[in-house]
Amino acid sequence: MPSRIATQSDTLRISEGAQAARDTARAVDLGPLPEWDLSDLYPGLDAPEFRDDLARAVSECRSFSQSYAGHLAALAQGPDASGRLAEAVAAYEAIEDLLGKLMSYAGLVYSGDTTDEARAKFYGDTRERLTDASGDLLFFALELNRIDDAVLDAAMADGPLAHYAPWIEDLRREKPFQLEDRIEKLFLEKSVTANASWDRLFNETIAALRFPIQGEQLPLEPTLNKLQDPDGAVRREAAGAVSEVLRANLRVFTLITNTLAKDKEISDRWRGFKDVADARHLSNRVEPEVVAALVDAVRDAYPRLSHRYYRLKARWFGLDALPYWDRNAPLPRVEQRTIPWTEARDTVLDAYDAFSPRMAGIARDFFDRGWIDAPTRPGKAPGAFAHPTVPSVHPYVLVNYQGKPRDVMTLAHELGHGVHQVLAGPNGALMAPTPLTLAETASVFGEMLTFRRLLAATTDTTQRRAMLAAKVEDMINTVVRQIAFYSFERKVHLARAKGELTTEQINELWISVQAESLGPAISLDAGYEPFWAYIPHFIHSPFYVYAYAFGDCLVNSLYGVYAKAEGGFVERYFALLSAGGSKPYGALLAPFGLDAKDPGFWQIGLGMIEGMIAELEGMEGQG
Repeated sequence: MPSRIATQSDTLRISEGAQAARDTARAVDLGPLPEWDLSDLYPGLDAPEFRDDLARAVSECRSFSQSYAGHLAALAQGPDASGRLAEAVAAYEAIEDLLGKLMSYAGLVYSGDTTDEARAKFYGDTRERLTDASGDLLFFALELNRIDDAVLDAAMADGPLAHYAPWIEDLRREKPFQLEDRIEKLFLEKSVTANASWDRLFNETIAALRFPIQGEQLPLEPTLNKLQDPDGAVRREAAGAVSEVLRANLRVFTLITNTLAKDKEISDRWRGFKDVADARHLSNRVEPEVVAALVDAVRDAYPRLSHRYYRLKARWFGLDALPYWDRNAPLPRVEQRTIPWTEARDTVLDAYDAFSPRMAGIARDFFDRGWIDAPTRPGKAPGAFAHPTVPSVHPYVLVNYQGKPRDVMTLAHELGHGVHQVLAGPNGALMAPTPLTLAETASVFGEMLTFRRLLAATTDTTQRRAMLAAKVEDMINTVVRQIAFYSFERKVHLARAKGELTTEQINELWISVQAESLGPAISLDAGYEPFWAYIPHFIHSPFYVYAYAFGDCLVNSLYGVYAKAEGGFVERYFALLSAGGSKPYGALLAPFGLDAKDPGFWQIGLGMIEGMIAELEGMEGQG
């Protein structure tokens, strides 16, 4: 399998005068918003430190290959096999850390403005150099997996190599899907002009789009934010703008989707994966039957969750069915206010501190040390993420903060990722990354802590109902919507295996899964068909989306254990996060009495959402 050279995982062109006026207004409403300081990685694009490290990475990859290629089987023989192999793995890990540091910096710089040609070239050139260099490392995992299992087991039984046993066990899971060395190298080198280029085309196309709203030309992120505006006319205009602009660009998005789906099908076929999602399940270290059980449980719950909630929300608006642009609309007759950045910061840190001062302390570093990039900017990557970079540095968080309550929850979510990544860092570059089965645990748990603290402090019935409704919507978006996304991806990839898809075919698949998941109380009027085109996970990380539902249901169960005030929960929780990728998810959940293979496991999490909806139904007529 290719060497890991990067890890990541959860955008206005107007006149200068108008922009300055809007910046001033934003500063008054939100307060100063932090921009990250990437100098802990490198001082700048043209910094000699970056240039020297890039040259050193190329040289060390070549030297590593010269030292170890073709020799691992011999190193595995004799009384000091454990020490010799551990020395080789440690050298490999150090190179991986260096490669990850270089690529992380290039990726973060690029995400700050994907429309800037200099940044795009820097990112593209760096990726090419590192991909070429990584070709010299490909042999290592392949040769390790060719060593006889009994010989390798003996070397891992004790001695220095035992430390790397979890990573080696993960490698073994990929053994049946490895190809001959030259083919692996071809796949790696061709990725620069194959899937990586199509990913970049998607990023730059999305970042360059402008949506006409109220006389302005807005990028995607502020436009999507308008779908939560208190004014229904603004929401409708924003939805129309998204539909119109995406529709005008569907030829490009359809080509990207077709090409990447075919590219994946070729790779899967060569490697011997039977199902379109098997590669993702393998990388997530989760059994396909566990994912299938999750998907079945959520789809069976659609009527009890999304259908039921949206029927209730439509009644609040005096309608039989809500137009799709009102799905995330704020509740009518509820005061909407802009939340300044400092209040958002304090809200999240207070919630974290009430759970554990240690957790709050780690999160506070992100604010105090310049690890967060918060403002919306022209060309900035939309959405939010926490990038772990590498264990030798620290994570960074990107958000597009606009003062909405959901933005506060997004901040809590991404900081949860950040805390997780900091705690997992001491495992080293090979074992710090967390499989997606647990990657959303800390983020969703951080959201839940923040929400529960705010809810407990709210006595006004109207505000409490608004908070509960917002949380239910977030959970529906995380569980129901993401499983619908997963179903859509499956339909697209399975259909693409039979031939190229037209835009109309993709639109039809999109509407079919959305109608099933949202239910009859959401009217999918003409115009919603192209909304699939802006979802980045479909492009960058096929089948990633079920991890959100996995994480949300898991955290609901985990929070239920915490709510029972069982002794030692905080310690067990930090042990889970600190393990990173060094233990399988089943072993990490066992101390909490949780088992994702239990057929009833998913019902615990889904039941929490049902309980909140029932509470909202009981509040009708109040406030």
